[in-house]
Amino acid sequence: TVIADMARNVAGDAATVESVTRPGAEIHEYQPTPGDLARAQGAQLILWNGLNLEQWFERFFHRLKNVPGVVVTRGIEPIGIGDGPYEGKPNPHAWMSPANALIYVDNIRDALVQYDPANAETYRANAAAYKARIQEAIGPLHQRLRAIPPERRWLATSEGAFSYLARDLDLRELYLWPINADQQGTPQQVRRVVDLMTANRVPAIFSESTVSANPARQVAQETGARYGGVLYVDSL
Repeated sequence: TVIADMARNVAGDAATVESVTRPGAEIHEYQPTPGDLARAQGAQLILWNGLNLEQWFERFFHRLKNVPGVVVTRGIEPIGIGDGPYEGKPNPHAWMSPANALIYVDNIRDALVQYDPANAETYRANAAAYKARIQEAIGPLHQRLRAIPPERRWLATSEGAFSYLARDLDLRELYLWPINADQQGTPQQVRRVVDLMTANRVPAIFSESTVSANPARQVAQETGARYGGVLYVDSL
């Protein structure tokens, strides 16, 4: 749904954009339905993230006949997952970086222009306006973060989905698990984050919309930190 939202901003009224996954769905292990396949088969273009985000999607895509596809992370420098069973593999959440988001927009624009050249000027104009809105939105955040001492710039979350954002904003990243997988919120994961948040006086922890908030709430309770609420990462 994140890529679909970006694509809608670029397409405007010139193209209809639909997401295979539903809002709020856990995308890493999504199970596509026969209806999803039928809708995708009727598409003129498929956009997907790559970087092993939708491991199910490659199988799904290869079942389609004569539908072109474009990976929208082309040109992005991946950050490796720091630990866990996927250690060293690309962190797929590249859109969380504002700088990367601009690359996504460019790739989506170029794909739409290639496969629908009749509306090329519309796509180019929409993409330029969308990129300007992204840059305008992120500017004040940079200013506010600069007022925080570097040693206090922590971002504590359930999943390690914020590596690209942390890099862009010079934040120290702390998470319960590296990427949505079978082990989420184990006692060992909770204890590690509790100890680090206590030692570094991290004031808040957040969860994500597609996972249970209970582990993050437990950390907040044990440390006295604030539970900051839900962040939207894998789905809108």
